[in-house]
Amino acid sequence: MEIIKLLKINQVEKSLKNNPKKWLVTGAAGFIGSHLVERLLGLSQKVIAVDNLSTGFQANIELFKMNKNFSFLQGDIRDLNFCIEASKGVDYILHQAALGSVPRSIKDPLNSHLSNVDGTLNIFESCRINNISKVVYASSSSVYGDSPALPKKEQNVGNPLSPYAATKKINEIYASVYSLNYDISSIGLRYFNVFGPRQNPEGAYAAVIPRWFSTMIKGEKIQVFGDGETSRDFTYIDNIVDLNILSALSSLDGAHVLNGACHRQLSLNGLFGYLKNIIEEKSGIRIPDPEYLDFRKGDVRHSLADTTRARDLVGYVPRVSVEEGLSLASSWYYENL
Repeated sequence: MEIIKLLKINQVEKSLKNNPKKWLVTGAAGFIGSHLVERLLGLSQKVIAVDNLSTGFQANIELFKMNKNFSFLQGDIRDLNFCIEASKGVDYILHQAALGSVPRSIKDPLNSHLSNVDGTLNIFESCRINNISKVVYASSSSVYGDSPALPKKEQNVGNPLSPYAATKKINEIYASVYSLNYDISSIGLRYFNVFGPRQNPEGAYAAVIPRWFSTMIKGEKIQVFGDGETSRDFTYIDNIVDLNILSALSSLDGAHVLNGACHRQLSLNGLFGYLKNIIEEKSGIRIPDPEYLDFRKGDVRHSLADTTRARDLVGYVPRVSVEEGLSLASSWYYENL
């Protein structure tokens, strides 16, 4: 099974090493973007990294500044001219820049729209102007909205439940329009609760896993929105990097969307149990029981991805399990908190 998991991605990475390309990664100072940059540089690719550092971190850029194949442009994807200049001569774009978080979008819908819709449209327009034939962009599992069906299949979406979800749905519509009218191939990746090293544990909009790691390592009580039976398809970052690279190097034409996930459903109570065991074993700290709060507006109750289409179309098979990923992530948080 492990050989099957590694075969496709290893073939693609070997091909890349033998035939290096030039990549533009937006949101490169962020969590997912910085991991994409790291993998591409490790494969001897030329990488142009773009970020406005509004939510990304300069420290993530500093990791790569000594690499001769790396260059960083600080700028905003809401500026079309900046996007056009940054993308000249590139072979592929991995577009990760966005204002994330459902709660943030509910509080500030306008800025979510400006970054996520206007910014993404500028990336598509830059592809048209610079004759870039393939872009892989970050969509979101939030696009499934109020659809109760599980597992989530790409063709079955409901009504968006937040401004953030609406922005990601609009991106997918524009991707189809640009494919139809300008022959630009695109793959939107509907990420399902990605986690791993370098994910920010601080701030009001921090994702649940880094926030809980930070709180529990300090021996403090975590807070759970709802009864704890809300479930998610948590996905380790290395799987998502694989999916981006496989998508970019695929022979798919037209506009497609693929689920980026592990096809594994885990409740928040179950997640708490895993983290509790990891931290108590490593530190000997006794972790207190959670504090349960009201359900949070805009949150989807259950989420589980069908990854069949990603497997069939680009050869994606998640190779790091949730348990393995949590163990890997815990080491980073212990060293960096």
